Amino acid sequence: MPLTKHKSDPAAKSDQGSPLSQDEAIELLKSPDPSQRQAAARSLAGSEPAAAALCDRFIVEDNAPTREALAVAIMRTGSRVAVEKLLPLLSSESTPLRNHVIEILQALPADVAPHMEELLDNPDSDVRIFAVNILEALRHPKVEDWLIAVISTDTHANVVGTALDLLVEVGTKSSIPSLMRVRERFAEEPYLQFAASNAIQRIGAGS
Repeated sequence: MPLTKHKSDPAAKSDQGSPLSQDEAIELLKSPDPSQRQAAARSLAGSEPAAAALCDRFIVEDNAPTREALAVAIMRTGSRVAVEKLLPLLSSESTPLRNHVIEILQALPADVAPHMEELLDNPDSDVRIFAVNILEALRHPKVEDWLIAVISTDTHANVVGTALDLLVEVGTKSSIPSLMRVRERFAEEPYLQFAASNAIQRIGAGS
């Protein structure tokens, strides 16, 4: 389910009723009260120096609404530090956690882009599929180039199939030679034969 980005959130308050300082909000992330942790996350959203603390709490958070509040705060904050802390979670066995991470990374194209080639070369085929899923919303000028590299070099049918599904939507005529080679490389995979042919037809018709 997509994360909800609230247009306005009440600022977290200290015991005296004044807005929390950044240090106070970071400390409040450790509160046993989920509502206090959520308030702290909202208070820290957009503060790049707090990115590491937000991610550290996100990684261990077990309360679903609080994890969502933390995820939204990280999306609003960004930073390379956040991306570097979150990328290893793509290998997590927790599906909800992975889905949150994918959605966060999709919202941070400039910070994710330097890591994309590394993700697409990951030895874990599931991580490579998640990387293609991230590309779906990345809106980066190299998206087509990355997808062409995937369908040209990856040997895992599911990874290539995921890339083909996206390439249909974003591909240009420059991808057609690579799409034709997919049909040669995966001659025994009926779905990839169909997906590559469909992509060639749709991209060609739209050019």
